[in-house]
Amino acid sequence: MLTVTSALRSKFFEGLARIRGSLGPHPSGLLLVEASHGNLQCYLHEHNASIPSCLRQKWFIQAVKSIAFIHSRGVIHSDLRPENFLVHGTAPISFDLWLCDFGGSTCEELALSAKKLPDSGFFNPKLPWEPTFTVDIFSLGSVLYAIVKGHWPFRTGTGPFTSIEEMDECEASVDACFASGKFPSVEGLFGGDIILGCWDGTFSKASEIMAAVNKLEF
Repeated sequence: MLTVTSALRSKFFEGLARIRGSLGPHPSGLLLVEASHGNLQCYLHEHNASIPSCLRQKWFIQAVKSIAFIHSRGVIHSDLRPENFLVHGTAPISFDLWLCDFGGSTCEELALSAKKLPDSGFFNPKLPWEPTFTVDIFSLGSVLYAIVKGHWPFRTGTGPFTSIEEMDECEASVDACFASGKFPSVEGLFGGDIILGCWDGTFSKASEIMAAVNKLEF
């Protein structure tokens, strides 16, 4: 959403997708300058096997920074998933991750409340069905997991679902797991405790996640 993105970028944070202009009369069609290599979901699907650990770690940190920043400005994204992070750069080893798509965001200061909620795999069914910072934090855990593992929680593939039935079955399965407090193993993963902390409620603020990231050794 142009209003939210412009307002956030006026605060001089470099983790948000830049906007060059509109692709038509409505702000829903935006020309994103940094989308040189598409979104993270597509990049993981096409290049997962060749992404070095150091780049995953960089993206992990950038994802956390972007959420900590927008939360500090009172913005709830409400639709955090790999498709809403863009991959940009001139060389694979130096690619950056940029947060985009604020069309479903909530921001009291800007009088915005889209009532958007994340998809299955990025939402905890036990949480109230309303946009909150807590919802974003849970979603962030799944995004971080996807960055490190290369796929969504409780999925092994990176590509699109092959049928509506497969999608429905996967969504029902992951919703049931999250609702019962069952999460994928994070043992041995970079930032595993942070991922789990996003899922299990250890973190109540994105700033706490950022503080934990600053203590990581790599």
